[in-house]
Amino acid sequence: MMRQHAIEGPSAWRRAAIRTEDYRVTLSSAGRDEIRRVADEIGRYPLPTILRRAEDFTWPHTMAAMDEVNRVLKKGVRFSVLDRLPLEELSDEQATAIYWMLASLVARPVAQKLDGTMIYSVWDTGRKALPGSGVRPDSTNIEIRFHIDNAYNTTPPEYVGLLCLRTAKSGGVSRVLSFHTVHNEMLARHRELLPRLYRPFWFDRQREFHPGEPDTFAAPVFEDGAELKARISVHQINSGYAMRGEPIDNEGAAALAAMLEIFEDPAISADFEFAPGEIQFVDNRTLGHSRTEYEDWPEPEKRRHLIRLWLRDHGRRAYTG
Repeated sequence: MMRQHAIEGPSAWRRAAIRTEDYRVTLSSAGRDEIRRVADEIGRYPLPTILRRAEDFTWPHTMAAMDEVNRVLKKGVRFSVLDRLPLEELSDEQATAIYWMLASLVARPVAQKLDGTMIYSVWDTGRKALPGSGVRPDSTNIEIRFHIDNAYNTTPPEYVGLLCLRTAKSGGVSRVLSFHTVHNEMLARHRELLPRLYRPFWFDRQREFHPGEPDTFAAPVFEDGAELKARISVHQINSGYAMRGEPIDNEGAAALAAMLEIFEDPAISADFEFAPGEIQFVDNRTLGHSRTEYEDWPEPEKRRHLIRLWLRDHGRRAYTG
């Protein structure tokens, strides 16, 4: 069933109304001191990162900050930036372990690939994201339009976390928008096209499937229930139809074009520059996120590097949850 009325509340925000304090949570000096002590203990008593648990440490100020992150994610604007880990005093391994534990307080980390990869590096590998190649756009430096992560899976993550270790030489600006606002705009501007977004489109499954399974996946962009949820990746949709050797139907193409036109409206999105040590969390089925194309540093040790976690409390922890 298509939702017929505009969505109201803090999840349906617009650029003019959103304030930095609506999404940014600042770690206090006491919280940063706690993180330094946790990092020292991590260095003294090594363990695989995926075995680390936040409850094994005493860090009340940091936990209070994460309580606020959770409030923003679940009852507020649905994305939050935690500012920030004292990265200049941590190794990449210590920072990743601390990030893992903090993210686990939002929801349970789950696999991001069929092989069970739990901790995923987002950086430019130099490969090209072509239809059926299995190369994800996040492993290139290209612009990535507004999307949800893992749109081509039956069980995408509920939340996505990104820890910034290093930024690019230029570009790579992060942007977010509310799919609740996008739906409101579709109702207002293109009501006649909106029903098509409630019917399935083909998605490229990025080679994340077992032998004998189909290489494309069908699902609608919008699903209504207790709360409206979105599933969109134009790159994967275009690749899905290319792999099947068929064009998108005229109504579907028009509906997607109308949605993309709304995506380009600067009045409904917010952008921000990632700084090293900051952690971004987004509600993956309510918020779309994107990034601009970027130019990287020539030196390998300086290249843009984000660490991504997928978080989901239902189903298996495996990729096909």
